[in-house]
Amino acid sequence: MRLVSLNLNGVRSAASKGWMEWAAATAPDLMGVQELKAQAPDLAGRFEAVAGLQGHFHCAEKKGYSGVGLYSRVAPSEVRIGLGAADPSGEFDAEGRWVELRFDGAGQAHGFGKLSIISCYFPSGSSSEERQQAKFRFLDRMAPLLRALAAEREFILVGDVNIAHREIDLKNWKGNLKNSGFLPEERAWMDALLRPAAEGGGGLVDVHRMLRPEDGGEAYTWWSNRGQAWAKNVGWRIDYQLATPRVAATAQAVSVYKDQRFSDHAPLTVDYGFRL
Repeated sequence: MRLVSLNLNGVRSAASKGWMEWAAATAPDLMGVQELKAQAPDLAGRFEAVAGLQGHFHCAEKKGYSGVGLYSRVAPSEVRIGLGAADPSGEFDAEGRWVELRFDGAGQAHGFGKLSIISCYFPSGSSSEERQQAKFRFLDRMAPLLRALAAEREFILVGDVNIAHREIDLKNWKGNLKNSGFLPEERAWMDALLRPAAEGGGGLVDVHRMLRPEDGGEAYTWWSNRGQAWAKNVGWRIDYQLATPRVAATAQAVSVYKDQRFSDHAPLTVDYGFRL
């Protein structure tokens, strides 16, 4: 099973730069995308299906903002849009940040009969202190949601988490210690999420780091549009595939595609050793 994640920074913009043709050549079984920056009428007739995959979407209420999608070659047994009860105020569901496809019965040969694939877009806090506080609220909702989900089913969450976990995950870590995306509180949240459940953590696995623990610059997935960040590879690794341990253990290969640029992010691809 080949699974791709990519922040499109606008589905129409990415399409104009060859994203759909690349997806067809890459032939993923599932593809999670973030920052659609589009509403349902914009998707109709053009983006509902890509590379032979059927799309499922959670669009933001605000035009030209956020939104996530998840494309699948296999029809899911259930589609869940939004955080629902995990977001009682509806603050984040209005922003289009979660789409989950459930494949109950998938992967039974590997011992997991209930499997979810999730495309998620975590808020950025870089624009203002107000947005940083919203990001913290989102993290507060996500931690118990992911723990509860892991207790009942296997899953892989793909998406733009907007957090670089460790110093190896960004070029200029010393200069970003007080900046959103590398704040101590954000990194501690990631620590807790990836700590084994037996030690009181969330028990999830950072699949890229599991497969290639020493990757530095080759693992970056986002580059600022300022200066010469792309040309000099002054990047951040903020796009992830986070999986429950049993699913993560089947992962075979990971790559970040940089030969073409579809947005300010690069596609992250992982091949897993099972079929849906």
